[in-house]
Amino acid sequence: MLPLINNIILDFLQKLFSFLPNFFTGLAILIIGMILSTLLKRAILSIFAFARIDAVLEKMRLMKRNEVKIWLEVLSEILKWTVVILFLIPTLEVWNLSRATLVINQFLFYLPNVLVAVVIGFVGLLASNLGYDLVRHGVKTMGTTSANTLSVFTKWVIIFFTILVVLNQLGVAQDLIRILFTGIVVMIALAGGLAFGLGGKDIAKDILEELRSKFK
Repeated sequence: MLPLINNIILDFLQKLFSFLPNFFTGLAILIIGMILSTLLKRAILSIFAFARIDAVLEKMRLMKRNEVKIWLEVLSEILKWTVVILFLIPTLEVWNLSRATLVINQFLFYLPNVLVAVVIGFVGLLASNLGYDLVRHGVKTMGTTSANTLSVFTKWVIIFFTILVVLNQLGVAQDLIRILFTGIVVMIALAGGLAFGLGGKDIAKDILEELRSKFK
């Protein structure tokens, strides 16, 4: 019994000592990746801070500074973890964890979709604020209440469509989003057609009568 236990312990120690070099090599690769990812994040934030993008957007009344900082923080964090995952893959290979590497590869291929979705969300929010200002200043002659209502409606329509595009980019219920988007477009077209048909039928009648008189 004792020799069997000794053999098990010796076998375990041999495997442990043979694995230690690979373990420390993989750990070194992972530590280097984490250091480089942190430096990359700081560099990105420093570049944006030097360019004073938050001040420019706030001066243009497109977005507040704290909102810009949140979006930049999210973007830099995604890039940081992308670098970490890039270094995690060779680390797992050194540790002989090939199955885990397959899962990490699939997640890595999905990260660009997240990055693009963040950019789309940021641009969509800028577009919504820009649309809000343009509509509010463009329809001031209609009165303060009407101008505010139309501008808020325009802003939220842009935000809504931005959310749909972001969800589609992330691959969340793509078929449902396409159906919903098509339904909204059809609804707007029908609403516009009915509004023109009911509200502009007299104008259309006058135009048709004028054309008829010209052809006689």
